[in-house]
Amino acid sequence: MAIHEECGVFGIYSPNTCDVAATVYYGLFALQHRGQESCGIVVSDDGVFTSFKDAGLVGDIFTPSVMSRFPQGNMAIGHCRYGSAGTGDRINAQPLVINHIKGQMALAHNGSLINSTQLREELEMQGSIFHTTTDSEVISYIITKERIGTSTIEDAVNKAMTKLKGAYSLVIMSPTKLIAARDEHGFRPLCYGKTPEGDYVVASESCALTAVGASLVRDLLPGEIIVFDKNGPRSIKDHCGKKDMSLCVFEFIYFARPDSVIEGCSVHAARLRAGAFLALEHPVQADVVVGVPDSGIDAAIGFSRQSGIPYGIGLIKNRYIGRTFISAGQKSREDKVRIKLNPVAETFAGKRVVLIDDSIVRGTTCALMVGLLREAGAKEIHLRISAPPFLNPCYYGTDIDSRDKLIACNHSLEEITKIAGADSLGYLSVDNVRKLADKPANLGFCAACFDGKYPTEVPTGPCKRKFETKISERCVKL
Repeated sequence: MAIHEECGVFGIYSPNTCDVAATVYYGLFALQHRGQESCGIVVSDDGVFTSFKDAGLVGDIFTPSVMSRFPQGNMAIGHCRYGSAGTGDRINAQPLVINHIKGQMALAHNGSLINSTQLREELEMQGSIFHTTTDSEVISYIITKERIGTSTIEDAVNKAMTKLKGAYSLVIMSPTKLIAARDEHGFRPLCYGKTPEGDYVVASESCALTAVGASLVRDLLPGEIIVFDKNGPRSIKDHCGKKDMSLCVFEFIYFARPDSVIEGCSVHAARLRAGAFLALEHPVQADVVVGVPDSGIDAAIGFSRQSGIPYGIGLIKNRYIGRTFISAGQKSREDKVRIKLNPVAETFAGKRVVLIDDSIVRGTTCALMVGLLREAGAKEIHLRISAPPFLNPCYYGTDIDSRDKLIACNHSLEEITKIAGADSLGYLSVDNVRKLADKPANLGFCAACFDGKYPTEVPTGPCKRKFETKISERCVKL
């Protein structure tokens, strides 16, 4: 079991009518690492919505034929999905488009609510009919319900946020406005920028802004709503400052692309710091440092610089394997690892190797990688992990939902080392994982999956997955 990415959200507001669908397409391409299950785009042409979404990768779904169906417009939003709740079927793809008495609304969401089950049951008792199994539809219904009694869409979003608990970064489109909103804890990143042409762009990560020629303006504050319309951006801060910031620290360890900047901190620099901390915490005599592609590479460079041990290119990732290919007909985890990663024998032959990876979940995959290195001739393998051990489930969107699946909950460090087949094993400490961002100094992180200190109450009662019509292999068996 691997840790899966979060969703990616993207939106554009342009003062001029143009090919906004193409901008969203390139933005989603830049965010593809955050979700590979499904994707979608909705374009507003003078308030008329045109949408398309399906299961699959951005490049596979949005062919030239599909893109030609989108009209010119002045607003559009997009989404690429990995679902923490809801299966990967087309029906759960986003953005969602809602038709209501006051018009249309499109919504794209990244995160996970801790009270979605309660909200959904309340809405169903009031007559709401759900078509998906996602938190996102719950959010859209709450906003729509508030919209009926308010004069503006931003007022509806503002009121809806008093009822939503948990993680959510939202991009919402009405016939005349683009709205971005972030939960009070700031669990998931969300930023906006501006192009030289005067277009405003919202995205989960700054790398998507760069991909469409926009410059980063800033991150949204936790609890902030920003409205983009013909008058430019306008901020609503009614929910700001009510909670301590709790950005998911795994954004810096794994989720985000290394060229992104989150809360003023370079993701690449944060991973270099993780590697340097590892070298200080768990020094070892070795000949070469190697990172597991992709998120382990930056930490490996940081370890190498701090320790003085040379960095080497040791594992080559096959970048032409789609999710469907590695799933269909491949029952063996070993086969999947061998197809996806290949060792450079010259790097390992007769060498003492420090192997850097971003996490250990079950331990199966790292054992297979250590085995590959042994076959390539490595004399010693010292495994270093740029995250602390996973000890607790995550309720805010990361795919860690059961303690019984986490190897660190059931085995000692020595036992995990033996299971992995390594000569030694070292994790990054919780203290140092909180120091990955060198600025701002007061940046608050959620590290509950490591230390059990949850920023919110822990959800109780029925699991939200009870609404699933089809249980996928990563869902909890109720």
